Amino acid sequence: MMGLIFLLMFYFMFIKKVDKNLILINYIFTITCGYFYMVFNFPLNMINLWMNIYYMFSMDLYSFGLILLTGLILELMLLTSVKIFLKNNLLYMYIMNMLLLILILCFSSINLMLFYVMFESSLIPVFMLIMGWGFQVDRIQAGFYMMLYTLIGSMPLFFMIIYLYMNNNSLMMNLLKINQFSFLIYIFLVLAFLIKMPMYFVHLWLPKAHVEAPVMGSMILAGIMLKLGSYGLMRILLMMVSMSMKFNKIIIIISLMGGLYSSLMCLCQIDMKMLVAYSSVVHMSLLMSGMMTLFNWGMFGGYLMMLSHGLCSSGMFCLVNINYERLMSRSLYINKGLINYFPSFSLMWFLLCSSNMSFPPSLNLFSEILLLNSVIIWSKLIMLILMVILFLSASYTLYLYSYSQHGKMNSFSNLNESINILENFLILFHWIPLNGLYLFLYFYL
Repeated sequence: MMGLIFLLMFYFMFIKKVDKNLILINYIFTITCGYFYMVFNFPLNMINLWMNIYYMFSMDLYSFGLILLTGLILELMLLTSVKIFLKNNLLYMYIMNMLLLILILCFSSINLMLFYVMFESSLIPVFMLIMGWGFQVDRIQAGFYMMLYTLIGSMPLFFMIIYLYMNNNSLMMNLLKINQFSFLIYIFLVLAFLIKMPMYFVHLWLPKAHVEAPVMGSMILAGIMLKLGSYGLMRILLMMVSMSMKFNKIIIIISLMGGLYSSLMCLCQIDMKMLVAYSSVVHMSLLMSGMMTLFNWGMFGGYLMMLSHGLCSSGMFCLVNINYERLMSRSLYINKGLINYFPSFSLMWFLLCSSNMSFPPSLNLFSEILLLNSVIIWSKLIMLILMVILFLSASYTLYLYSYSQHGKMNSFSNLNESINILENFLILFHWIPLNGLYLFLYFYL
């Protein structure tokens, strides 16, 4: 609550021409959603099955953290949307509020069918953001790529939910246990979440959607939408532990090899937004492999990776957009020598790039330590692949920072607009939680 009030204060301090009644309406809706969520939300152990009275919404530590992350990212998206607010665009605010409500219901759902409905409904606001505020004509192709990939992957999950209900007469996540050993059932259950994360080979929609989406769309895609797939995969794996122990090794090997190849692709990128998008594939491959070992370290490290990657990648897309608004290009050939123009803002680039490389005390460091330990315990033969992935991750992050901040300045660069206070605070609001959340790790120990 105090965070929302703090951000509201910054709106009134730095934004003069915006209809402040519109902002107040949005904050009233946001706070009301949070209030009713806390009032009507009950923990799992308060479900009264004896009287056949139960709620389809609940919350544990994992869903609680992701709901807080959702609120933070959506409020930071509003800070990046000053130009839209200057036009009093009610449609944009309606989409943002609808997305907030859908994501809260999705993360707090313990009914599998309700989770599936909210999981699919979250595509609609993001699709509208890409189609309505995208940069180029290719945004139509990118939007339909995202819709087709996710919908085709989700159809087998829908049929499996019906199959589970017919066999168990319940769709409560804490009651479902799948003891069958069919590879087809396994693939049908996890395919939708593998596409959403995404896993390599089903990742082509992600770079297209990121490149064509506006900065708000990229922030919500990297910060929250990829976490929907990770969260859903975590819940599904806990329902079918025996089947996962048999078939997970296939997904682990594919994801690690895909992460290795994606790291090499990052070193070949010229478009900064494309480089950040492919780095998300690398992080998600490590998250996926760690969680699928089914160790406690892997599950907890995957959860920390969800939080850290959501903050870090969202901040990286904000940095790329701030450069794009001044140079009108995302090419590393044009974005050169920016430390000579904006020396203080180059510090923001360094802070987020170092967090992306898992420098201490970033939350990325703790998550990667846990994930690496879980994968190495699962199989020591994978250690060499992990070492190469980590080396390449540091390499492409240094490549992005050094090429954009150092080097000879372009003579045709017209940088008359300086970095304003709002943009500096926007990056700090990403970096401070990313490097301060390690102080609260005792909640999960």
